[in-house]
Amino acid sequence: MEIRERVAVVTGAASGIGRATAVALARAGARRVVLGDVDESGLAETARRVEEAGSQAPWVATDVSDPEALERLFDRAEADGGGLDILHNNAGLSGGTPTWPDISVDRIAKLVDVNLKGVLFGTRLALPRMARCGGGAIVNTASMAARTPLPPEAIYCATKVGVTMFTQSCAALGESHGVRVNCVCPGITETPMLQTTGAGGRGMADYLKPVYAALVPIEPGEIAAAVLALIEDDSQAGVVVELPNAARAAT
Repeated sequence: MEIRERVAVVTGAASGIGRATAVALARAGARRVVLGDVDESGLAETARRVEEAGSQAPWVATDVSDPEALERLFDRAEADGGGLDILHNNAGLSGGTPTWPDISVDRIAKLVDVNLKGVLFGTRLALPRMARCGGGAIVNTASMAARTPLPPEAIYCATKVGVTMFTQSCAALGESHGVRVNCVCPGITETPMLQTTGAGGRGMADYLKPVYAALVPIEPGEIAAAVLALIEDDSQAGVVVELPNAARAAT
């Protein structure tokens, strides 16, 4: 798919991977990049950067676990004669502290709602809208945690496995609906979320520190590049692209 002059929606756009992808889409010539997140101040900053890169950047405060909120986000994409060509289902949460099995039931429910249901709802609601535009491309953000067990983050891992299997199960939508669904699986990425995994949402969780020290974090721009590659390559459907971390050099 040619990105130039397309209309895209990015969830989890207030920072990190979502912000990097939104700006990359603008630089690739997207006409409108519609931004969704629960963090309104972060959305405003991403919008500023997207506009600097040359695209319109309307934003809508959006909890992806709420289908009505997603409908409002997609309505904004279609406003003023627009459409919906591209969707990056990127919004996500980490388990944080306390970890499994001490994590609360409420937190488990929130992780499933955002990390998994948000992708399912977003894809389902986007499909008919994209069909009206002649098709489209959806890229989901999963994680290398879907490939490698991480005992303290068992719930997070489970949600990301769900995203990868869902993506693979959507391969046929390319033929039936003209909508290609693919997925990226990043390793540890240098995003603000890392610093919210500790006790009380402050700092990095203790269990992550040795992992972080042993691996080279991925920059959000690297993941954004992989997302754009999947959007542009019309041969890709139901594909899960792994972006693992390299080990840090011994000192």
